[in-house]
Amino acid sequence: MKIRLLLVFLFLGSFAFAQEKKEESKDLPKAQVFESKQSVTIDGKVVNLNAKAGTMELKDENNKPIALFGFTAYFKENPEKDRPIVFAYNGGPGSSSYWLHMGIMGPKRIVVDDPNYNQPAPYQLANNEFSILDVADVVMMDPVGTGLSVPIGEASGKDFWGVDQDIRSVSLFIMQFLKAHGRLNSPKYILGESYGTFRNAGVMSYLLDRGYALNGVIMVSAVFDLRSLFFAPSEDLSYIAYLPTMAATSWYHDKVANKGSDLPSFVQGVREFTENEYTPALFKGNRISAEEKEAVAKKLQDYTGISSEVWKRADLKLNAGEYFQELLRESGETVGRLDSRYKGMNLDPMSMSAFTDPQSDAISPAYTMAFLDYFHGSLGVGKDLLYATSAYSKEGFRWDWKHRGNNFWGADAAVTTLPDMADALSKDPNVKVLIMNGYYDLATVFYGVEHSISHLDLPKSATDRIIMTYYEAGHMMYTHLPSAKLFREDLKKFIADTLRK
Repeated sequence: MKIRLLLVFLFLGSFAFAQEKKEESKDLPKAQVFESKQSVTIDGKVVNLNAKAGTMELKDENNKPIALFGFTAYFKENPEKDRPIVFAYNGGPGSSSYWLHMGIMGPKRIVVDDPNYNQPAPYQLANNEFSILDVADVVMMDPVGTGLSVPIGEASGKDFWGVDQDIRSVSLFIMQFLKAHGRLNSPKYILGESYGTFRNAGVMSYLLDRGYALNGVIMVSAVFDLRSLFFAPSEDLSYIAYLPTMAATSWYHDKVANKGSDLPSFVQGVREFTENEYTPALFKGNRISAEEKEAVAKKLQDYTGISSEVWKRADLKLNAGEYFQELLRESGETVGRLDSRYKGMNLDPMSMSAFTDPQSDAISPAYTMAFLDYFHGSLGVGKDLLYATSAYSKEGFRWDWKHRGNNFWGADAAVTTLPDMADALSKDPNVKVLIMNGYYDLATVFYGVEHSISHLDLPKSATDRIIMTYYEAGHMMYTHLPSAKLFREDLKKFIADTLRK
């Protein structure tokens, strides 16, 4: 009798638990996917596409739902066997993928008056002849807090908003998406822009450790070591990293006396000066002689067009904001951070730091309005769903910069994912990395990337698998149509090279 009662209690308990789980599951918001037919014409050939836009339920390692993860995927109709698939995202951290989506990766691109301010609406969408949809399927990803992506169940924003949290959730999406769409055995690529490259280095290592080897990793406007971006007290690296891009910007705006034959040769001269004269001078600090300081300041004037007197007053160090403001101060203008070809109004000619970014001001309205119109129009995504172009307005959004492996002798070191990239390159002798740099990108400067790659503690056989390309444009080099054409050619070649046996 006691045994029978015990069994009854166990049955009722498990039934109640099952009902509770069922109720809990029923309360979770459901993933939604909106399907449409799209097409793109590339090299005179029409590529017909099945598009899917919406969300996928993301589960944790214990199969528990933690997010609705937003995406837009383009699959070629009647694809060839072993068609590659590219997962792409922007950075921020906290930015959605609509910049890459409508700038270079999707079947449509937004027409902008590069490098000028755009006219108001209506904005124009054009066939994107620079897409790689003829050679690969593309999945645009929106990390949690951006796009349609939201935490669900017991998860909250802090479970996704941090270096390691972000690497984990993005990787989980890629793994689960590949399985859900039968693409586990496809050639696989990840493409990130800006902070997306910092993420990429972690994701390539995270995936490899779980058996997901990538064919290639594409870094657009990269940064791997945040020291190269922040002008910290008593730290010379960022000043060194920024100088070649500052000089390239001055070259573009005709502020240098001797421009030479072309931009790449001019930049090479700046590299040599930076390594052989500028860096040793900064290293000396206040021990530098007056004569040497004068000589270095004179060369800085020659390379940047900013007077040697300004350079001497600044102890040979101008940070990015000061440079934006100083270069065109006399004409009452400031230059762009994301793309220094752009010029805008200087709101305070007496200020030592710029207030706004002309490139962002010039293109953001066109990108935002044209994308949302396309997203809810052509892609058919329900208008009751709110697409967040960024996570910055989300309640509680704050980035956790701690990263596993960035702890040295018990102290927090500079935040970097270089060790993650080195780990993946050392474990996988086949994976290749393409790094695409804009000469006029004053957000993530190319010389900082070159410094990072030259300090990877890897043999030449590994670093030879890192390819660097350069474009006479900025952070979003694809707004410049000649660079967009080169972008496609370089990316298409990279994919083809990684597929060769």
